[in-house]
Amino acid sequence: MDATNLPAFPDDVPTHPLLVIDYALIKAREPDEIERLWTAATKLGFWYLKNHGVDEEVRGMFDMGAETMALPMEEKMKYEQGNEGMSFGCGYKAAGANAVDATGMLDTAQFINVAKDDALAWPVQARRDYPSTVNARMESTIRPFVEGSLAVNNTLLDVLNDKLGLPKGTLLQQHPREEFSGSETRVLYSPPSGDRQVVGSHTDFGSLSFLHNRLGGLQVLVPGTETWQYVKPIPGHAICNLGDAMTIFSAGILRSNLHRVMSPPGLQGAHYRFSLVYFTRPGNSVVLRALTDSSPLIADAAARAPDPKKYDTGMTSLDWFTRRIKNQRIANRKGPETWMASRGTEHSEPTVPTQVAV
Repeated sequence: MDATNLPAFPDDVPTHPLLVIDYALIKAREPDEIERLWTAATKLGFWYLKNHGVDEEVRGMFDMGAETMALPMEEKMKYEQGNEGMSFGCGYKAAGANAVDATGMLDTAQFINVAKDDALAWPVQARRDYPSTVNARMESTIRPFVEGSLAVNNTLLDVLNDKLGLPKGTLLQQHPREEFSGSETRVLYSPPSGDRQVVGSHTDFGSLSFLHNRLGGLQVLVPGTETWQYVKPIPGHAICNLGDAMTIFSAGILRSNLHRVMSPPGLQGAHYRFSLVYFTRPGNSVVLRALTDSSPLIADAAARAPDPKKYDTGMTSLDWFTRRIKNQRIANRKGPETWMASRGTEHSEPTVPTQVAV
Protein backbone atom coordinates (compact mmCIF):
# COMPACT_ATOMS: atom_id res chain seq x y z
CA MET A 1 0.00 0.00 0.00
CA ASP A 2 1.53 3.32 -1.12
CA ALA A 3 1.26 5.95 1.61
CA THR A 4 3.81 8.40 0.22
CA ASN A 5 1.41 10.72 -1.59
CA LEU A 6 -1.32 11.10 1.00
CA PRO A 7 -2.26 14.69 1.91
CA ALA A 8 -1.63 15.94 5.43
CA PHE A 9 -4.38 16.13 8.02
CA PRO A 10 -5.91 19.62 7.60
CA ASP A 11 -4.81 22.33 10.03
CA ASP A 12 -8.26 23.92 10.25
CA VAL A 13 -10.11 20.86 11.58
CA PRO A 14 -10.55 20.80 15.39
CA THR A 15 -8.98 17.76 17.06
CA HIS A 16 -8.90 16.35 20.56
CA PRO A 17 -5.37 16.18 21.97
CA LEU A 18 -4.28 12.86 23.44
CA LEU A 19 -1.45 12.25 25.86
CA VAL A 20 1.65 10.78 24.19
CA ILE A 21 2.91 7.77 26.11
CA ASP A 22 6.45 6.49 25.53
CA TYR A 23 6.35 2.70 25.44
CA ALA A 24 10.09 2.45 26.06
CA LEU A 25 9.60 4.28 29.37
CA ILE A 26 6.58 2.12 30.24
CA LYS A 27 8.65 -1.03 29.66
CA ALA A 28 11.29 0.42 31.95
CA ARG A 29 8.54 1.07 34.54
CA GLU A 30 9.40 4.77 34.71
CA PRO A 31 7.08 6.15 37.46
CA ASP A 32 6.20 9.48 35.83
CA GLU A 33 5.31 7.80 32.54
CA ILE A 34 3.16 5.25 34.35
CA GLU A 35 1.27 8.12 35.99
CA ARG A 36 0.69 9.69 32.55
CA LEU A 37 -0.66 6.37 31.28
CA TRP A 38 -2.93 6.12 34.32
CA THR A 39 -4.26 9.62 33.66
CA ALA A 40 -5.02 8.74 30.04
CA ALA A 41 -6.65 5.43 30.99
CA THR A 42 -8.93 6.93 33.63
CA LYS A 43 -9.91 10.21 31.93
CA LEU A 44 -10.63 9.34 28.29
CA GLY A 45 -9.28 5.84 27.78
CA PHE A 46 -7.36 6.92 24.65
CA TRP A 47 -3.68 7.79 24.19
CA TYR A 48 -0.92 7.91 21.60
CA LEU A 49 1.86 5.35 21.99
CA LYS A 50 5.33 6.00 20.57
CA ASN A 51 8.42 3.78 20.43
CA HIS A 52 6.27 0.65 20.34
CA GLY A 53 8.67 -1.13 17.99
CA VAL A 54 6.10 -2.66 15.61
CA ASP A 55 6.47 -0.26 12.65
CA GLU A 56 7.87 -2.81 10.20
CA GLU A 57 5.11 -5.30 11.00
CA VAL A 58 2.52 -2.54 10.58
CA ARG A 59 3.73 -1.81 7.04
CA GLY A 60 3.43 -5.48 6.13
CA MET A 61 -0.10 -5.67 7.54
CA PHE A 62 -1.22 -2.69 5.47
CA ASP A 63 0.15 -4.46 2.39
CA MET A 64 -1.72 -7.65 3.31
CA GLY A 65 -4.93 -5.67 3.70
CA ALA A 66 -4.53 -3.98 0.31
CA GLU A 67 -3.84 -7.33 -1.35
CA THR A 68 -6.92 -8.86 0.25
CA MET A 69 -9.23 -5.97 -0.63
CA ALA A 70 -8.06 -6.21 -4.26
CA LEU A 71 -9.41 -9.76 -4.55
CA PRO A 72 -12.66 -10.22 -6.56
CA MET A 73 -15.74 -9.80 -4.41
CA GLU A 74 -16.85 -13.34 -5.21
CA GLU A 75 -13.59 -14.64 -3.73
CA LYS A 76 -13.79 -12.46 -0.61
CA MET A 77 -17.38 -13.49 0.07
CA LYS A 78 -16.29 -17.12 0.39
CA TYR A 79 -14.78 -16.06 3.70
CA GLU A 80 -17.58 -13.75 4.93
CA GLN A 81 -17.94 -13.88 8.71
CA GLY A 82 -21.70 -14.46 8.65
CA ASN A 83 -24.63 -13.27 10.74
CA GLU A 84 -24.43 -15.50 13.81
CA GLY A 85 -22.07 -13.32 15.83
CA MET A 86 -19.18 -15.71 15.36
CA SER A 87 -17.23 -15.90 18.58
CA PHE A 88 -14.11 -14.46 17.01
CA GLY A 89 -15.75 -12.27 14.36
CA CYS A 90 -13.06 -13.29 11.92
CA GLY A 91 -13.01 -13.50 8.18
CA TYR A 92 -14.16 -10.93 5.65
CA LYS A 93 -16.88 -8.33 6.24
CA ALA A 94 -18.39 -6.59 3.23
CA ALA A 95 -19.40 -2.93 3.22
CA GLY A 96 -23.04 -2.49 4.20
CA ALA A 97 -23.21 -5.63 6.33
CA ASN A 98 -23.46 -3.66 9.61
CA ALA A 99 -25.69 -0.88 10.88
CA VAL A 100 -24.06 2.31 12.14
CA ASP A 101 -26.98 3.60 14.22
CA ALA A 102 -30.50 2.84 15.43
CA THR A 103 -32.05 3.90 12.11
CA GLY A 104 -30.34 1.06 10.27
CA MET A 105 -28.00 3.28 8.23
CA LEU A 106 -25.42 0.99 6.60
CA ASP A 107 -21.69 1.13 7.19
CA THR A 108 -19.22 1.73 4.33
CA ALA A 109 -16.30 -0.34 5.62
CA GLN A 110 -14.87 -3.61 4.38
CA PHE A 111 -12.45 -5.43 6.61
CA ILE A 112 -10.51 -8.63 7.04
CA ASN A 113 -10.14 -10.08 10.54
CA VAL A 114 -7.62 -12.76 11.52
CA ALA A 115 -8.00 -14.54 14.86
CA LYS A 116 -5.09 -14.46 17.27
CA ASP A 117 -5.67 -18.19 17.68
CA ASP A 118 -5.15 -18.88 13.97
CA ALA A 119 -2.08 -16.66 13.71
CA LEU A 120 -0.37 -18.35 16.66
CA ALA A 121 -1.34 -21.88 15.59
CA TRP A 122 -0.23 -21.50 11.95
CA PRO A 123 0.16 -23.68 9.88
CA VAL A 124 -2.50 -25.52 11.89
CA GLN A 125 -6.01 -24.11 11.42
CA ALA A 126 -7.40 -23.27 14.85
CA ARG A 127 -10.63 -21.41 14.05
CA ARG A 128 -11.33 -20.94 10.35
CA ASP A 129 -9.87 -20.60 6.84
CA TYR A 130 -8.84 -17.34 5.14
CA PRO A 131 -8.26 -15.93 1.64
CA SER A 132 -5.03 -16.85 -0.14
CA THR A 133 -3.61 -13.36 0.44
CA VAL A 134 -3.91 -13.89 4.19
CA ASN A 135 -2.43 -17.38 4.17
CA ALA A 136 0.51 -16.19 2.07
CA ARG A 137 1.47 -13.68 4.78
CA MET A 138 0.46 -15.57 7.91
CA GLU A 139 3.99 -16.60 8.86
CA SER A 140 5.97 -13.66 7.49
CA THR A 141 3.64 -10.78 8.40
CA ILE A 142 0.55 -11.60 10.46
CA ARG A 143 2.05 -13.75 13.19
CA PRO A 144 4.92 -11.27 13.84
CA PHE A 145 2.37 -8.43 14.07
CA VAL A 146 0.20 -10.42 16.47
CA GLU A 147 3.22 -11.34 18.62
CA GLY A 148 4.42 -7.74 18.69
CA SER A 149 0.95 -6.44 19.52
CA LEU A 150 0.53 -9.00 22.29
CA ALA A 151 3.81 -7.90 23.84
CA VAL A 152 2.75 -4.24 23.80
CA ASN A 153 -0.78 -4.80 25.07
CA ASN A 154 0.27 -7.27 27.76
CA THR A 155 2.84 -4.81 29.08
CA LEU A 156 0.22 -2.07 29.27
CA LEU A 157 -2.23 -4.43 30.97
CA ASP A 158 0.42 -5.41 33.50
CA VAL A 159 1.11 -1.77 34.39
CA LEU A 160 -2.61 -1.03 34.77
CA ASN A 161 -2.95 -4.20 36.86
CA ASP A 162 -0.49 -2.80 39.40
CA LYS A 163 -2.14 0.64 39.46
CA LEU A 164 -5.49 -1.02 40.22
CA GLY A 165 -3.95 -2.76 43.23
CA LEU A 166 -4.54 -6.23 41.80
CA PRO A 167 -2.29 -9.19 42.66
CA LYS A 168 0.50 -9.56 40.14
CA GLY A 169 -0.69 -11.09 36.88
CA THR A 170 -4.43 -10.86 37.58
CA LEU A 171 -5.35 -9.03 34.37
CA LEU A 172 -3.09 -11.23 32.26
CA GLN A 173 -4.86 -14.25 33.74
CA GLN A 174 -8.07 -12.93 32.18
CA HIS A 175 -6.32 -13.04 28.78
CA PRO A 176 -4.58 -16.42 28.62
CA ARG A 177 -2.60 -16.92 25.43
CA GLU A 178 -3.65 -20.56 25.17
CA GLU A 179 -7.43 -20.06 25.47
CA PHE A 180 -9.58 -19.24 22.45
CA SER A 181 -10.81 -15.67 22.58
CA GLY A 182 -12.12 -12.81 20.47
CA SER A 183 -8.59 -11.39 20.19
CA GLU A 184 -7.90 -10.58 16.55
CA THR A 185 -6.20 -8.29 14.11
CA ARG A 186 -8.20 -6.25 11.59
CA VAL A 187 -7.38 -4.29 8.47
CA LEU A 188 -10.27 -1.97 7.61
CA TYR A 189 -10.78 -0.38 4.19
CA SER A 190 -13.25 2.34 3.24
CA PRO A 191 -13.52 4.30 -0.03
CA PRO A 192 -14.19 8.05 -0.25
CA SER A 193 -17.82 8.39 0.82
CA GLY A 194 -18.54 12.00 1.69
CA ASP A 195 -19.38 13.24 5.17
CA ARG A 196 -20.84 10.05 6.59
CA GLN A 197 -20.12 7.39 9.16
CA VAL A 198 -17.83 4.57 8.13
CA VAL A 199 -18.22 2.76 11.46
CA GLY A 200 -20.97 3.72 13.92
CA SER A 201 -20.41 5.03 17.43
CA HIS A 202 -19.43 2.33 19.89
CA THR A 203 -17.27 1.35 22.80
CA ASP A 204 -14.82 -1.44 22.02
CA PHE A 205 -15.90 -4.97 22.88
CA GLY A 206 -12.79 -6.18 24.67
CA SER A 207 -9.87 -4.92 26.75
CA LEU A 208 -7.26 -2.98 24.79
CA SER A 209 -7.02 -1.84 21.16
CA PHE A 210 -3.71 -1.07 19.40
CA LEU A 211 -4.57 1.08 16.35
CA HIS A 212 -2.51 2.33 13.39
CA ASN A 213 -3.86 5.00 11.00
CA ARG A 214 -2.42 6.93 8.08
CA LEU A 215 -5.48 9.09 7.40
CA GLY A 216 -7.90 10.78 9.77
CA GLY A 217 -11.40 9.55 10.44
CA LEU A 218 -11.37 8.40 14.06
CA GLN A 219 -13.53 10.61 16.29
CA VAL A 220 -14.14 10.54 20.04
CA LEU A 221 -17.08 11.83 22.03
CA VAL A 222 -15.33 13.58 24.89
CA PRO A 223 -16.99 12.97 28.29
CA GLY A 224 -19.22 15.83 29.35
CA THR A 225 -19.70 17.12 25.80
CA GLU A 226 -21.99 16.42 22.88
CA THR A 227 -19.39 17.22 20.23
CA TRP A 228 -17.48 14.64 18.20
CA GLN A 229 -13.81 15.52 17.75
CA TYR A 230 -11.26 14.03 15.36
CA VAL A 231 -8.13 12.33 16.65
CA LYS A 232 -5.23 13.34 14.40
CA PRO A 233 -3.00 10.47 13.23
CA ILE A 234 0.68 11.04 13.99
CA PRO A 235 3.28 9.13 11.94
CA GLY A 236 5.03 6.47 14.00
CA HIS A 237 2.49 6.73 16.82
CA ALA A 238 -0.16 4.12 17.52
CA ILE A 239 -3.46 5.07 19.14
CA CYS A 240 -4.44 2.88 22.09
CA ASN A 241 -7.82 2.70 23.76
CA LEU A 242 -9.51 0.66 26.44
CA GLY A 243 -12.62 -1.45 25.88
CA ASP A 244 -15.62 -2.60 27.88
CA ALA A 245 -13.86 -5.47 29.64
CA MET A 246 -11.41 -3.12 31.36
CA THR A 247 -14.21 -0.82 32.45
CA ILE A 248 -16.07 -3.79 33.92
CA PHE A 249 -13.03 -5.40 35.57
CA SER A 250 -12.18 -2.06 37.23
CA ALA A 251 -15.77 -1.10 38.18
CA GLY A 252 -15.55 2.01 36.04
CA ILE A 253 -12.13 3.25 37.16
CA LEU A 254 -10.79 2.71 33.65
CA ARG A 255 -12.72 4.31 30.80
CA SER A 256 -14.08 2.72 27.63
CA ASN A 257 -15.07 5.76 25.60
CA LEU A 258 -17.49 6.19 22.71
CA HIS A 259 -15.82 6.62 19.34
CA ARG A 260 -16.68 6.24 15.66
CA VAL A 261 -15.06 6.45 12.24
CA MET A 262 -16.02 9.12 9.70
CA SER A 263 -14.66 9.81 6.25
CA PRO A 264 -11.28 11.60 6.51
CA PRO A 265 -11.50 15.41 6.63
CA GLY A 266 -10.33 17.90 4.01
CA LEU A 267 -8.27 16.69 1.06
CA GLN A 268 -7.78 13.37 2.81
CA GLY A 269 -11.45 12.62 2.11
CA ALA A 270 -10.69 11.99 -1.57
CA HIS A 271 -8.55 8.94 -0.71
CA TYR A 272 -9.40 5.41 0.27
CA ARG A 273 -8.65 4.80 3.93
CA PHE A 274 -6.92 1.82 5.51
CA SER A 275 -6.54 1.32 9.23
CA LEU A 276 -5.05 -1.53 11.23
CA VAL A 277 -5.85 -2.65 14.75
CA TYR A 278 -5.07 -5.47 17.13
CA PHE A 279 -7.83 -6.17 19.68
CA THR A 280 -6.92 -7.85 22.97
CA ARG A 281 -10.03 -9.51 24.43
CA PRO A 282 -10.47 -11.80 27.45
CA GLY A 283 -10.54 -15.56 27.12
CA ASN A 284 -13.91 -16.89 25.98
CA SER A 285 -14.71 -18.45 29.37
CA VAL A 286 -13.86 -15.35 31.43
CA VAL A 287 -16.92 -13.89 33.17
CA LEU A 288 -17.10 -10.10 32.83
CA ARG A 289 -17.43 -8.76 36.37
CA ALA A 290 -15.66 -6.29 38.60
CA LEU A 291 -12.60 -7.80 40.29
CA THR A 292 -13.76 -6.63 43.71
CA ASP A 293 -12.39 -9.64 45.57
CA SER A 294 -8.87 -8.88 44.40
CA SER A 295 -8.55 -5.11 44.86
CA PRO A 296 -9.80 -2.75 47.61
CA LEU A 297 -9.64 0.09 45.07
CA ILE A 298 -12.02 -1.73 42.73
CA ALA A 299 -14.25 -2.84 45.60
CA ASP A 300 -14.62 0.78 46.72
CA ALA A 301 -15.42 1.93 43.17
CA ALA A 302 -18.07 -0.77 42.81
CA ALA A 303 -19.64 0.17 46.15
CA ARG A 304 -19.96 3.78 45.02
CA ALA A 305 -21.23 3.01 41.52
CA PRO A 306 -24.72 4.40 40.71
CA ASP A 307 -25.54 1.13 38.91
CA PRO A 308 -23.48 -1.73 40.38
CA LYS A 309 -25.16 -4.26 38.04
CA LYS A 310 -23.31 -2.61 35.17
CA TYR A 311 -20.12 -4.19 36.51
CA ASP A 312 -21.56 -7.66 37.12
CA THR A 313 -22.77 -8.69 33.67
CA GLY A 314 -23.27 -12.40 34.37
CA MET A 315 -21.92 -12.96 30.86
CA THR A 316 -18.78 -14.62 29.60
CA SER A 317 -16.52 -12.73 27.23
CA LEU A 318 -17.75 -15.05 24.48
CA ASP A 319 -21.40 -14.18 25.17
CA TRP A 320 -20.65 -10.43 25.38
CA PHE A 321 -18.73 -10.42 22.12
CA THR A 322 -21.24 -12.59 20.24
CA ARG A 323 -24.20 -10.43 21.33
CA ARG A 324 -22.58 -7.23 20.18
CA ILE A 325 -21.40 -8.57 16.81
CA LYS A 326 -24.69 -10.33 16.02
CA ASN A 327 -26.88 -7.32 16.71
CA GLN A 328 -24.82 -4.98 14.53
CA ARG A 329 -25.43 -7.16 11.48
CA ILE A 330 -28.09 -5.61 9.27
CA ALA A 331 -29.41 -9.06 8.33
CA ASN A 332 -30.48 -9.50 11.97
CA ARG A 333 -32.18 -6.10 12.26
CA LYS A 334 -35.76 -6.06 13.55
CA GLY A 335 -35.82 -2.38 14.49
CA PRO A 336 -34.02 0.17 16.70
CA GLU A 337 -34.05 -2.39 19.52
CA THR A 338 -31.57 -4.53 17.59
CA TRP A 339 -29.04 -1.70 17.54
CA MET A 340 -29.58 -1.07 21.24
CA ALA A 341 -28.95 -4.77 21.91
CA SER A 342 -25.51 -4.33 20.35
CA ARG A 343 -24.45 -1.69 22.88
CA GLY A 344 -21.67 -2.01 25.44
CA THR A 345 -20.88 -0.06 28.59
CA GLU A 346 -21.84 3.36 27.23
CA HIS A 347 -24.70 5.03 29.11
CA SER A 348 -26.41 6.78 26.23
CA GLU A 349 -26.13 7.81 22.61
CA PRO A 350 -25.11 11.39 21.72
CA THR A 351 -28.02 13.77 21.30
CA VAL A 352 -26.45 15.79 18.49
CA PRO A 353 -27.62 14.91 14.96
CA THR A 354 -25.51 12.24 13.31
CA GLN A 355 -23.44 13.59 10.43
CA VAL A 356 -24.46 11.28 7.60
CA ALA A 357 -25.33 11.80 3.95
CA VAL A 358 -28.59 10.21 2.91
